[in-house]
Amino acid sequence: MKAFPTERIRNVAVVGHGGTGKTSLVEAMLFLAKATDRLGKVDDGTATTDFDPEEQRRKHTINASLAPLEWKDHKVNLIDAPGYPDFVGEVVGALRVVEGAVVVVDAVAGVQVQTEVAWRLADAGDVSRIVVVNRLDRENASFDRALQSLRNRFGTKVAPIQIPIGAEGSFSGVVDVLNMKAYTFKSGEAGAEDVPANLQAAAQAAREKLVEAAAETDDALVEKYLETGELTQEELTHGLHAGVKAGTLIPVLCAAGTRLVGMPMILDAIVSLLPGPAERSEISATNGKREGVKLSPTADGPMAALVFKTVADPYVGKLSYFRVYSGMLKADSQLVNSTRAKPERIGHVYFVRGKHQEPTPQVVAGDLGAVAKLADTGTGDTLCGKDAGFILTPIAFPQPAISMAVEPKTKGDEDKMGSSLNRLAEEDPTFHVRREAELKQTVISGMGESHLEIMADRLRRKFSVDVVLHPPRVPYRETIRGKAKAQGRYVKQTGGRGQYGVCSLDVEPRPRGGGFEFVDKIFGAAIPNQFIPSVEKGVRKTLEEGVLAGYPFVDVKVTLYDGKYHDVDSSDIAFQIAGSMAFKDATTEAGLVLLEPIVTLKVHVPEEQMGDIIGDMNAKRGRILGMEPQGNGSTVVMAQVPQAEVLRYASDLRSMTGGRGTFEMTFSHYEEVPPHVTEKVVAQAKQQKAEAAAR
Repeated sequence: MKAFPTERIRNVAVVGHGGTGKTSLVEAMLFLAKATDRLGKVDDGTATTDFDPEEQRRKHTINASLAPLEWKDHKVNLIDAPGYPDFVGEVVGALRVVEGAVVVVDAVAGVQVQTEVAWRLADAGDVSRIVVVNRLDRENASFDRALQSLRNRFGTKVAPIQIPIGAEGSFSGVVDVLNMKAYTFKSGEAGAEDVPANLQAAAQAAREKLVEAAAETDDALVEKYLETGELTQEELTHGLHAGVKAGTLIPVLCAAGTRLVGMPMILDAIVSLLPGPAERSEISATNGKREGVKLSPTADGPMAALVFKTVADPYVGKLSYFRVYSGMLKADSQLVNSTRAKPERIGHVYFVRGKHQEPTPQVVAGDLGAVAKLADTGTGDTLCGKDAGFILTPIAFPQPAISMAVEPKTKGDEDKMGSSLNRLAEEDPTFHVRREAELKQTVISGMGESHLEIMADRLRRKFSVDVVLHPPRVPYRETIRGKAKAQGRYVKQTGGRGQYGVCSLDVEPRPRGGGFEFVDKIFGAAIPNQFIPSVEKGVRKTLEEGVLAGYPFVDVKVTLYDGKYHDVDSSDIAFQIAGSMAFKDATTEAGLVLLEPIVTLKVHVPEEQMGDIIGDMNAKRGRILGMEPQGNGSTVVMAQVPQAEVLRYASDLRSMTGGRGTFEMTFSHYEEVPPHVTEKVVAQAKQQKAEAAAR
């Protein structure tokens, strides 16, 4: 691929709901631009951007993939982004490094949940948009209905610049209302003709609205339009470009990607209507003193690049995708990861299309590329010149929504699991790994159950590690309700030196969160000083192991007030065991209680689904704290719920709201578990202990 200056580069993310034909649209554009020599198909597993074996098996996009092409002396960097909620992190990364987005909408379904999500993310990133109503050749497809759903959701700034010719199976082309020409397609080739008589009125009305919208972007155009009532083709394109860049106009185009209908017009719109890197305002960064600086998107500026995606491969190593914001990133150079203050040696630099890599000597400001085997650089890090020290704003990835415990199937898998999971976490910032030492579990977190299942599949496929996923254990706690006393007596005589330790303990509850307190009230040398720490050690060990169901014991005061010893047979281990026995008996007498973690849920849902959410919270033993209308048709429901009830809340909420609900979860406090739930937890703990003993 030849080099292009910053002014002739367009970076575009292709986003939308899953199943709208985004990948087929990208494939059609690549084929039309002769970037590929065959038209790949998702169903056949031959699409350029769906090259991962998991994508080919599931027949939908999982990873954001780069697909550059050349069109009318411009380089267009397409990023094919996933449309399923579990992989929204890939959409976030893609939209961070582009100026424009093609939002793909299904002609049958219209605006769907992930259309709205992508739109919100584009709004947050100030990304300009065009909309493509795709799959107009399907049964029940309707351009007018899809357009109306767009206007209902996003307002009147959504405006068609094309009208379809034919419908469903007879969809054969488009009317371009900018130049009032009709184009019909045969084998991907467009033939120009006059606008059909039955579409003249609709095309003229759409054109008049576009001319008005274009004129409003420039005072000179407004003046000319008021005087003459018309604009030239060049003025119209200039005005529409300005409107798209400002976000006051969202053009809508027609397509049937698998039949190559409408593809040239989409590429023309990307080049002429969407802004490029050279039109981006100065980029904000900080320097080594954390002071704000501005960088210009020019090739002769100081070098600054942001890594927006990392791919981990056990054989090739890491491949880091980057966007150059200023200057020029050259192969065989020395740079610095300014985010982590680590030097990085840059070897070969590549342009990437799907899984294919093409070496290039340099990547200029505004362009996207990749580099292999960076030692200390991850997603969101900044690369810059050795003396620059610039740090670009990192990518704000969403926090994981669901967690699962992961266990290796074999001892061999156990040895490799930890390092392999960390490699996957480097690759995906929405995938987190942590070791829960208290529960003796490795816990992985992600955006949904499908996300975690795919990560488990990648462990097997990439690193030959087989694992099992199951819900994580809830970190229950044990404590007591009242006070009690008990004696622990450990006396053994089997010939020779025996074991002798006797101690008396007093236990009482402490305030919630008060922790453990051990008090020595021995007098008269009932127990020698050297054995008092042994009693405390035995108690502390039992605190860790629990008494009721094997969970840590908390918020208890233990007072050692009496005991007996033997000059010969008493020992450290004897008093440890005696202390443990006394503690177990005393706490059982005092009334054992199980505590469970309570989390605060902040759930964002459409107002019409608020009742379902509140009903579900009540069924989950939750307490509603309040509701806050947001003024945009949505409400925030605040509640406190036992953690055990919301281990799969991401899936529950998605099911209840059709994917429109989102939530945030934070730990709040511990509360006593109801008796009927305690019985279940204790029975389950005993069963697990018996199974472990049997193994």
